[in-house]
Amino acid sequence: MNGNLLLRIAVSIILLTHSVFGMFNNGINDFGNLYLNQIGFAPFGVFLAWSIKLSHVIAAVLLLLNKYIKLAGFVTIFVLIMGIVLVHFKEGWFVVGGGRNGVEYNFLLIVVLLAIMFPNGFKKVQSN
Repeated sequence: MNGNLLLRIAVSIILLTHSVFGMFNNGINDFGNLYLNQIGFAPFGVFLAWSIKLSHVIAAVLLLLNKYIKLAGFVTIFVLIMGIVLVHFKEGWFVVGGGRNGVEYNFLLIVVLLAIMFPNGFKKVQSN
């Protein structure tokens, strides 16, 4: 078992647990209605919230299957960056400890997704 597989499993578990529970406890609808609609996404807040969470589920499955890794990664990174911009940035860096609901968790997930997407690093394409 290589490190890339371990990272794909770990990120998939995080994405699934972060999404699936909200599907059954009304968390996704609440996020859409009580947050996204309130900050200017009305009347599309619930649709957007469900789209975000379903993209996490699809990305998790693709990561586990080792299929369309870059597409799944780019979509998830976009969602995480928007989460930073709209929700977490104003709360600071720390998720717990020095603060609450900050950026650090999304930052770590973005870096891990980049490591999964580019396991050999970023290489320049040389033209002849």
